[in-house]
Amino acid sequence: MKLRALPGMLARAPKGASRWHTYDDFREAARRRLPKMVFDFVEGGAEGELTIAANRAAVDKVELAPNYLVDVAERDLSITVLGQPVSLPFLLAPAGLATLVHSEGELAAARAAAAAGTVFAVSTGSGYSLEDIAAAAPDGRRWFQLYLWKSPEVVRSLVNRARDAGYEALVLTVDVPVVGKRERDLRNGMSLPPRIRWNSALDTARRLRWLRQLVTGPDITFGSLVELGIGDDASAIGAYVDRELADPSRTWEDLAWLRREWDGPLLVKGVISVADAEAAVRWGADGVIVSNHGGRQLDSVPGAFAVLPRIAEAVGDRAEVLVDGGCQRGADVVKARALGAQAAMGGRSWFWGLAVAGEAGVSRILDIYRADIDRTLALIGRPRFDDIGPDLVS
Repeated sequence: MKLRALPGMLARAPKGASRWHTYDDFREAARRRLPKMVFDFVEGGAEGELTIAANRAAVDKVELAPNYLVDVAERDLSITVLGQPVSLPFLLAPAGLATLVHSEGELAAARAAAAAGTVFAVSTGSGYSLEDIAAAAPDGRRWFQLYLWKSPEVVRSLVNRARDAGYEALVLTVDVPVVGKRERDLRNGMSLPPRIRWNSALDTARRLRWLRQLVTGPDITFGSLVELGIGDDASAIGAYVDRELADPSRTWEDLAWLRREWDGPLLVKGVISVADAEAAVRWGADGVIVSNHGGRQLDSVPGAFAVLPRIAEAVGDRAEVLVDGGCQRGADVVKARALGAQAAMGGRSWFWGLAVAGEAGVSRILDIYRADIDRTLALIGRPRFDDIGPDLVS
């Protein structure tokens, strides 16, 4: 008996980045394209990675209470963040060394974020300089993330450069008094620049596209730190970062100093308790990012979504509240808003898109978030993202 194909049954798989439809699709595609040591660097966390699991579990625990027979024929995702409009309430969180996964790195991410109408928070550890990233998308909204280095002059230099390059806000990461124990990186012998070791040679040799980019692309280094006068050798810069970045003697008084150095919006990232949220606002922050560094610092802390409602209740009337951690779907962005965040952020998601298809991959990831948020708004009976409140959480 012959089988007759019905219309659409044998439709060809979509080409390019459109063939992937979820965060997990992109992650698995990235797993196939990247050497294990690079994939683990992005996906991995600290110690037993309990915090990574807690982030996702906290998101999954949230249930929504929809309303039906509501006119949702027209829907609006736009909001304001730090008083400025964005058309997509999912922001690109700071994540360093994007050139590890694709030679265009943060340049591609900046262009994709600008096209999507959202914010790109650029990491101090970016593969390209903060100036080059700004030039890649001059009309895009961008923030600059930094640490309180041991040298105040390094901090001051980065702040001044960010101001000169048109960055509208600073994001101070406070949860790195020392660097967390990332056991995958230790087992894989991950280093800067990446070194192909005997135990990873076969795995790396199978990733021909990644190897080609490694050979023909720019050197993998910390682009914004080359200007510090320590040279452009990746090994030397890496050693400098290991020695100078984390300063366990820093206190909230240093935030007050940074507040005097920078007259624009200032957010504190790495807040996971009400006490720290209160302190951040008291010492001059305009906003807090509820985050546990994607589970890459201290293991066995609560998922970001688990503590978000308490922090939003404590400081939400005085400061902008954002959340970063475990947000893999558009519905998760809706949950974040219902729990008290103005918007959500993510780092690994845009890394996976970048690894798979460069700028087109990041754009596709953002399109997926946008479509998912829009669909969720219709399904919960809220025509505007701004309409979402705590009554949505059952």
